Amino acid sequence: MKILKLACIAILAISLATFSFAIEKRVGKIVTLKGAAEVKTPDKDAWSSAKVGMVLNEGDIIKTKGGAKAILNLNGMGQTATVEVGENAQLMLSRLVVDKKTGTEKTLLDLAMGEILIKAQKVHTPESQFEVKTPTSVVGVRGTKFAVKVEAVE
Repeated sequence: MKILKLACIAILAISLATFSFAIEKRVGKIVTLKGAAEVKTPDKDAWSSAKVGMVLNEGDIIKTKGGAKAILNLNGMGQTATVEVGENAQLMLSRLVVDKKTGTEKTLLDLAMGEILIKAQKVHTPESQFEVKTPTSVVGVRGTKFAVKVEAVE
């Protein structure tokens, strides 16, 4: 009986290890920047100046100033989307993952303030998700061009 339990635990551990290697993190990259913008990473308390070529990881936040605009490329199985971040916006890259075995991509952008314009590629699998969260809603898309705007509540 103990051998059976140990065998089950070993099989489960191997299965989980194999599954975890199939899931990979994706990144965003700042390809255009006009004006001033800042980036905050989850491991730091301070904001740093955004720069063209800067790689943004899951959990990073980009904040643009007045008159500024940043264009991000999100990668995946090719380029997943181009995200244009308008002035006075704050956007978090909440989830950027891909399952290399199935081609399933999951993208969640969290727009706290401002406006973004997204040109998303068609999702690769029925299980793939591309969503934008705002303080009042969550929008899911399957592949298109769209804008999302959040205004201050006064």
